[in-house]
Amino acid sequence: MSFTPIASSDFVVSSDSVTAPAWSTNAQTLTSFFTASANLTSSYYLDVYNTTYNASNAAVQFSIAYGHIYGYGSAPLNTLVPQNTPSRITFGQYRNLIYGDSTANVNFGSGNTSSIDLIAIPVDRNRYKGNLFPGTFNLVLSSSYALQLTNNYNDVSTVTYLDCGRAYDIISGSNGTAVNSPLLSGAPAKGYTNSGSYGLFLPDIGLIILNPKALSATAANGGLGINFTSSIAASAGWYNNDLIYQKINSGSSFTLNSEETISSDYVFVRVKNAEYNYTSNPSMIDVSGSLIYPNFVNSPQTYMTTVGLYNTNNELLAVAKMSKPLVKDFTKEALVRVKLDW
Repeated sequence: MSFTPIASSDFVVSSDSVTAPAWSTNAQTLTSFFTASANLTSSYYLDVYNTTYNASNAAVQFSIAYGHIYGYGSAPLNTLVPQNTPSRITFGQYRNLIYGDSTANVNFGSGNTSSIDLIAIPVDRNRYKGNLFPGTFNLVLSSSYALQLTNNYNDVSTVTYLDCGRAYDIISGSNGTAVNSPLLSGAPAKGYTNSGSYGLFLPDIGLIILNPKALSATAANGGLGINFTSSIAASAGWYNNDLIYQKINSGSSFTLNSEETISSDYVFVRVKNAEYNYTSNPSMIDVSGSLIYPNFVNSPQTYMTTVGLYNTNNELLAVAKMSKPLVKDFTKEALVRVKLDW
């Protein structure tokens, strides 16, 4: 067996981005939302399905979890430790996940740089491969009127990075661009409120964080007037989660795509006219050691079907199969492009 070294210039690396709808059944926009009745009593989170939860094609699309720095909005897990509540645990969990620091401020921008509460909407991990595609995020929350949220993907030239990866502000608007309307009083920019942004869009961990202070503001200040409870009664555990679910359900529109980066190695295998014209197949030799077909001595011909890639120890690393045999003789040269996806 003979080997041909491959030059470094014959290796090319390429990356391509592949996008697809995030929701089940490849729906780009989720318009109907369902929960399990038993799930409504959970103090930690609320799972949202694409159809009735006991249907054969039911799957969790995302969840809703309310967190508060002091534990308000849910009952203590143990009455002897009143500050230890699900909402306090949720707040600490997501703060640490986002910032990598259990003491960091949850910052929604000017007007709320140290938020005491948050609403987490983690997209189910089965809904995306690599990450969420920022410019496709559109969520409608509806109360007495509708509020359409997106992120500022198209409005920023420099991407902000947190410990969890890329971070975009959630603003009012569509398809990654702020709404083109008069600036709200006290707001730093279009699409924002005087309580900062409407939240954070964190595509690399599949997480959406909403700003309760902005959502609870009046309509004149860009909010929906949502009255989040600060009660620590037992019934309060699911109340705030259900409040957001009802606004999403009334809005009937949640658009989101996933994104995956596929990296490919291209290897260009060059076969010159004088190479690989003779076969090593033992069936071409008779018992005396002569070629069965004498004309192959001066006019050999082979059919290339496979390209093997070896390391410097002649160990086979990869095999590329051709769609059809390639005729090779002294009058022909070949250039074979091998693509390796990873």
